[in-house]
Amino acid sequence: MIKRLLRRPAVRGWLVALLGRYLRWALATTRWHIAGATHLSPYVHDRPVIAAFWHERLPLMPALWTHVRDQGSRIPMHVLVSRHRDGQVIGDVMRGFGVAVVHGSTMRGGQDRGGAASVRRLLDILAAGGHVAITPDGPRGPRREAAPGVAQLAAMSGVAVLPCAAQIRPRRVLLSSWDRMVLPLPFGRGVLACAPPISVPPDGAEAALPAIAQAMTDAADLADRLLA
Repeated sequence: MIKRLLRRPAVRGWLVALLGRYLRWALATTRWHIAGATHLSPYVHDRPVIAAFWHERLPLMPALWTHVRDQGSRIPMHVLVSRHRDGQVIGDVMRGFGVAVVHGSTMRGGQDRGGAASVRRLLDILAAGGHVAITPDGPRGPRREAAPGVAQLAAMSGVAVLPCAAQIRPRRVLLSSWDRMVLPLPFGRGVLACAPPISVPPDGAEAALPAIAQAMTDAADLADRLLA
């Protein structure tokens, strides 16, 4: 029923507005702590970065972009989301946080699902000095299994990957979703965690991918522990 309703532009617009307002309210009323600020600080003002995190934490990550802007950054953030209808809703919500959206998918299993075009667009953004945010297990999983696109993008651009995560308390976890997505509840505590950046040499994408995936998991685990 929800998928049928999302085909109606008026319903989708209402849903996007409602969800966007709720997320902005919930994240704004959260007391945030930054773990790994020294890993983030070089990219606040004058250096592009590829922010990589697991898809399950996507609703929380606008808090990181808000924090960076509050530090005086004027570097634009771009997030890669699916061309699928669900991705269009996510993209519309992200725009409400002042984030530009690139529609596409990372390449997985040797098949290009619009990945080549989106990678070219992301390379242009990074070359122009913009930030890019990517969920390497999106848009449909498997959960916490990174597609190679994130490492390929870093190798081709020469821009480092910043593994990061967020966690919040109180929260709701959508156990029925493929990624167990985390939704924030208001008036709580939150942690934004950044791991050390990972540079990928031009011929090192395949070798770097496991390290990137592990670093994203480590960042998520750190954020979880700090809120335990």
